[in-house]
Amino acid sequence: MSDTTRLIIVAVGGQGNLLASSVLGEAALLSGVPFRMSEIHGMAQRGGVVESAMVFGKAESSIISDGEADLLVGFEPVETLRALNKCNPETVVITNLTPLPPFTVAIGKGVYPPIETILGLIRGKVRKLITLDATALAREAGNILAVNMVLLGALAQSGILPLNVETIRKAIGAKTKPAFLEANLKAFDLGVRAAA
Repeated sequence: MSDTTRLIIVAVGGQGNLLASSVLGEAALLSGVPFRMSEIHGMAQRGGVVESAMVFGKAESSIISDGEADLLVGFEPVETLRALNKCNPETVVITNLTPLPPFTVAIGKGVYPPIETILGLIRGKVRKLITLDATALAREAGNILAVNMVLLGALAQSGILPLNVETIRKAIGAKTKPAFLEANLKAFDLGVRAAA
């Protein structure tokens, strides 16, 4: 097993990628795991992609080149597909199944591809694909904005990160506003169960 784990998270602006990344950084700190992170922010108000690259373990850089990701977590199916170049045949991919059609689709200038087509393309390139309707689970948890916490739960359950479920729960407590904590923890737990 490698002494580093490379994780890419991709989302549409406003889906909570940055909070999810911050929680993972806090969990790494609590666990004493070396951690490096970088972010690319798209034009969030126009539905741009937000990408976080995180390296757990001893590494010189937070840059994850094409083909280097051990894990890819996508908050939106097409964004997951777009990041597939970061994966290799051993990568594990976790994706939300709920589309957020881009502006061009909304105005009739583009077509959102069928979900099964997207999933088929991903499945053919990686070791394992975990899918869940994180949006429905977030709604069940009481906060539609907790999609990020559902996906963190699925990520924790994958067992690939050098972080355990309880440490990530503690990090959520440290990084979440009190008003959202109960729903976020419930969403996280639903994500853990969905990926089990």
